[in-house]
Amino acid sequence: MTTPYGDGSLIVCDNVVRIYQVDSIEVQALQGLDLVVDEGEMLAIVGASGSGKSTLLNVLAGLDVPTAGRARVGDWDLLTMSAAERVAFRRSVVGFVGQQTGANLFPYFSAAENVALPMAFAGVGAKQRTQRAADLLGTLGLADRSSRMPGELSGGEQQRVAIAVALANGPRVLFADEPTGELDLATGEEVFAALRAANNDLGTTVVIVTHDAAVSHEVSRTVAIRDGRTASEVLRTTEVNHDGITQTLSREFAVLDRAGRLQLPAGYRDSLGLRDRVRLELEDDHIGVWPGEGETDR
Repeated sequence: MTTPYGDGSLIVCDNVVRIYQVDSIEVQALQGLDLVVDEGEMLAIVGASGSGKSTLLNVLAGLDVPTAGRARVGDWDLLTMSAAERVAFRRSVVGFVGQQTGANLFPYFSAAENVALPMAFAGVGAKQRTQRAADLLGTLGLADRSSRMPGELSGGEQQRVAIAVALANGPRVLFADEPTGELDLATGEEVFAALRAANNDLGTTVVIVTHDAAVSHEVSRTVAIRDGRTASEVLRTTEVNHDGITQTLSREFAVLDRAGRLQLPAGYRDSLGLRDRVRLELEDDHIGVWPGEGETDR
C-alpha cells in the first residue's frame, strides 16, 4: 500500500494552485506547488517578488483559499473549511506575524494587554491570561516592557511583542512574513532570536518568509520558490571536523515535484545553452541533460 504524500507531517501542500482574477487578467500565483513541513521544524521560504511565497503563507495561515490541489495543516483541510472553521483554525492552530511592525499591535493596549487579547477571544480566564502573557514576554526578553504601549517600544520590541501575541493561544505553527524586513541588522537578530525561542523553548513549528539572507542562513532548511513552485532546497547540518571544530555544512538540492517537474538553476541553463527542448538520457546512476538538436544554433 502506497503511503500518502506527507503522511505524518504537520503541513502538506500537494499540487496547490492559487489563481487570482485581476480585472480581466488571470494571475497564477501558485502553479502546482508541493511542500512538506514536519512538526517542530524551523524553516525559511525565499524567492523573488511575485514568486508566490507570500501567497503560500496566506494559504497556510488560513487567510486565503487555494484554487485547487490539496493543502492541510494538522487535520485541517484548507480547501474545504467553512468560514466558522477558518476562524477557529486561525484562533487555535496557527499564529501570524506580518512585516509592518505598527500593524501587528493595537496602539492603545499595553504589550501585556495585546498578548492577552487573543486569549480573551478564546475564552481564557483573566488570571490565566495575565500569567501566560507575562510568561511569553519573559521568554522573549520583554518582561520589563510589559506595561509599555507600542508607541513606547522600538521596532524590534514591537515585533517581539507581536510574536508573543501570535503565540498566545499555543498554536502548533507560527508563520512570519518578512518579520525583519523593516529592521536593521542588530534588531533583526533580536527578532530572529525570539522566533528561535518559540521553536526551541516552546516547541512551535516556525515558517518564515524572508528576503533576508542572514535569516535564511540561520535555519536548517531553506525552501526557494520560483514561478509558483518549489524550485530548490538548502539543507544545513552541523558537524565537527577532524580538528574538533564545529562547522555548518550547506547543500543545495533541486526539487523534483510530484508531477516530475524539475527547475534547473538559471546558471546551469545559461552555461549549457539549455532552452525550450532538452535531450535526456538515462544512465546507470544519473540522468544526462543536453541541449536538444538544433537548440545551440538558435
